[in-house]
Amino acid sequence: MRTHILAAAAALAMTGAATAAPEPEDPAKQTSWGLYLTAEEAYEMETSRPDEVLFVDVREPVEIMFTGFTDVVDVNIPFLLVDPSRMHESKPVLAMERNPDFADEVLAALAAQGLDRSAPVILMCRSGGSRGAPSAATLKGLGLEEVYVVVDGFQGTTASDNPNGPRRVVDGWKNSGLPWGYEINPDKIYLRSFD
Repeated sequence: MRTHILAAAAALAMTGAATAAPEPEDPAKQTSWGLYLTAEEAYEMETSRPDEVLFVDVREPVEIMFTGFTDVVDVNIPFLLVDPSRMHESKPVLAMERNPDFADEVLAALAAQGLDRSAPVILMCRSGGSRGAPSAATLKGLGLEEVYVVVDGFQGTTASDNPNGPRRVVDGWKNSGLPWGYEINPDKIYLRSFD
């Protein structure tokens, strides 16, 4: 796996391109920037330029607690927040609401790292689907120059032919041999008051 990561990094360095991930076929997963990374490419970009890139985990902290975390990200700013006061209208789960401060918090995280709006911003959700492009769309019109979405997300793609049933065991951060665990860095996780 390490050889694969190094080969991808070498290919990116030779071309000067920041991304090799293809544009998702589903228009709902596409962004106005048209910039996409695999989990491995996001890892390479962040670790090779840690003072020049803002890497944001856009998952809800409750989700992170059960699915895992990587300390490689700079900050966790959820795009959607759990609403503990009500259930989802059509699913047997708690409702989630858009984080009204998401864009402002991304801009604040850039400033906290001493970065301006020309710095690359990487957004990673669970699977690269339902929150990647929508979270990027929230940042449109703010003068950001490079907003990337990790197309395979933290948990990766579901393998429907898995003998144990559908599981997220294809690609993604967790399945690519990249560093992760269940310990959450309290300096990076999103905390909020329920008062």
